[in-house]
Amino acid sequence: MQLPAWIRDLVLLLARVAVGVVFMAHGWQKLVTNGMGPTSTAFGQMGIPVPTLSAWFTALVEFAGGAALIVGFLLPLVGLLQAFAMLGALFMVHLNGGLFLPKGFEYVLVLAAAALALGFNGGAYSLDRVLFGRRRAVSRAQEPAVA
Repeated sequence: MQLPAWIRDLVLLLARVAVGVVFMAHGWQKLVTNGMGPTSTAFGQMGIPVPTLSAWFTALVEFAGGAALIVGFLLPLVGLLQAFAMLGALFMVHLNGGLFLPKGFEYVLVLAAAALALGFNGGAYSLDRVLFGRRRAVSRAQEPAVA
């Protein structure tokens, strides 16, 4: 059974909002709640290379990328950047903690996968569609029909 496109696009919008809010909250935590000084120090203590640059990159990708994910702006780029940041956290911090939280990698792995999935198929209700809509509309028209 194939759902109407508007339902699929609404579900994708809701997923983008949920995942985007989570990314924004973690970026806000680094930028404002903890501050970039303590965040950079923590990155250094975790052995993350170039901790100040890495902390700023991660905080901005999480916060600004989360906002971009919510409104659907530059989705493929945002999805790749967020997945890169989460995979960095997975390999540099969480991998030795096993799968499960509090120190495991399940959370960052799911966020990386969600960012990629939503980045490359974020639905029609997006700023990308408003700005670059024809490209996506043409590619959808070329998709094979499903019975």
